[in-house]
Amino acid sequence: MIRKTSRLLTAAATALALLSFPAAAQSEEPAAEPQTAQEIVAAMQPGWNLGNSFDSMCCGDDETAWGNPRTDAGLLEAVREQGFNSIRIPVSWGNHTGPAPDYTIDPEVLDRVEEVVDLALDEGFYVMINTHHDSWQWITDMPAQHDAVMAQYDATWTQIAERFKDHPKELVFESVNEVGFTGSSGAEEDHRFMAELNGSFHDIVRSSGSENADRLLVLPTLHTGADQVHMDALAAEIEALDDPMLAATTHNYSYWPFSVNIAGVIRYDESVQAMLEENFQSQVDTFVSKGIPVIIGEYGLLDGYDVKVERGEAMKFFEHFSYLARTTGITTMWWDNGTHFDRFVREWRDEEQFDYISSGWETRSGTASSDLVFVDASRVRNQSVELNLNGLDFRNLYFGNSKLKEGRDYTLDGTTLTLKKKLLKRILGDGCEPGTTARLEVRFSAGVPWTLNVIAAEDPVLADAAGTTASLVIPAEFNGDRVATMEAFYADGTFAGPHDWTSFKEYWDAFRPDHEDGEIELPARFFENVRDGDPVTLTFHFWSGKTLEYTVTRTGTAVTGTA
Repeated sequence: MIRKTSRLLTAAATALALLSFPAAAQSEEPAAEPQTAQEIVAAMQPGWNLGNSFDSMCCGDDETAWGNPRTDAGLLEAVREQGFNSIRIPVSWGNHTGPAPDYTIDPEVLDRVEEVVDLALDEGFYVMINTHHDSWQWITDMPAQHDAVMAQYDATWTQIAERFKDHPKELVFESVNEVGFTGSSGAEEDHRFMAELNGSFHDIVRSSGSENADRLLVLPTLHTGADQVHMDALAAEIEALDDPMLAATTHNYSYWPFSVNIAGVIRYDESVQAMLEENFQSQVDTFVSKGIPVIIGEYGLLDGYDVKVERGEAMKFFEHFSYLARTTGITTMWWDNGTHFDRFVREWRDEEQFDYISSGWETRSGTASSDLVFVDASRVRNQSVELNLNGLDFRNLYFGNSKLKEGRDYTLDGTTLTLKKKLLKRILGDGCEPGTTARLEVRFSAGVPWTLNVIAAEDPVLADAAGTTASLVIPAEFNGDRVATMEAFYADGTFAGPHDWTSFKEYWDAFRPDHEDGEIELPARFFENVRDGDPVTLTFHFWSGKTLEYTVTRTGTAVTGTA
């Protein structure tokens, strides 16, 4: 109990010290090196993952197996220049480990991991390494193979601890990643296994001596999730270990239906925002308020935010996420498997996405009810959106480099921004063709400007089609509109297609719009759960608010579609 109390006193003393001296005096003193768990975790913000490199598990198990280049000093320097202070290096050890009883890690693999760790430390990063996909490769078998799993786990961490025990305190160990247990009897047994893994990891590292005697150790919840029952279990583990140099870790990929676009959750609306706020607050209440720092070791949106989740809605999530991390003091590490930072050319694949994330480290950005403004191509009218000021002030509206004039081009009534039809005709062209797009930029008193994509559109049209249960391709004239989601019903009102607990199917999993080529594919995945001879009514919902119905009938492996 003395150590737990000292953790709280240390946090309070640090805060009091910062308040006790004028800002000018503080700036004259050299910054003290972080010493406590709270100080180290705070210094790690923000963090980035070197995903799909050392955690890859195929094609010779090389770090390039999943499409990324070998890590070198230049890559780490480029990432550091983006403002990241820590790097998580996920490592899957199992495929590089010899048989029982020694479970010897391939020396070349251990040497290579150490080489990259040293490069990252030299670049000024805090570095976190773990056991990664081992969790579902062999640790998951703990209920049926308890002794064998613990023997390999202990041998793995014994070797890692020995290799890195003399490395500086900027190196951090994480016990395991997203582990669950196949065939367990339930949550009670799951938590018991989790505590056993974390406890054994703690004992092995601490007993190895040198810098490991008080190195920061990071302990995950079951599945590395933020469910309250799992966080409570971890909080009890940490209390029992009575060690001030421990941190908790969870992962966050937003509310699942929003993150994959299923069940009709297409917007980052107030209910989804509230879930993220509750997620952060529960971690503050469970850990931070008790002096236990938290690292969200992975975050993002699942399965490619730019495919399933509408772009503007995704930007709102990333903006809000960074804001909550900053205001709660929780450290975050962005999951990047190579889809965000291009490790070959060493630049962001989506600069705007990074701008929203990085801007949130210091301030907020304004957004709006949507980034899509659909204009009836046959009859242009005024169009309005609601601004989400997020505590900022509206400054102005731009079209390219031209600052637009309030009153003539637009009006602002509270938070309602109305684009006048004269402006819309001017930027889209008089007699605009469906699909014509113009971009406006809403600028606020701080943060990233919000993009409004103004799109000329007419009613979308679908055509009859024939195919098979392997694939039905529906010809479509989108006429500038875009598909948001799709429902599927049988005539009796029950839900058709995969995920039969909801009428709204998962974007790209059950239906795949191609707005450029003018078609919507229903892949084999959709027909796996469609009854033979029972017509299915599809309702396509478009971002303009329009809907279209379409009937699909399966007869054996043949499929017909009727508009």
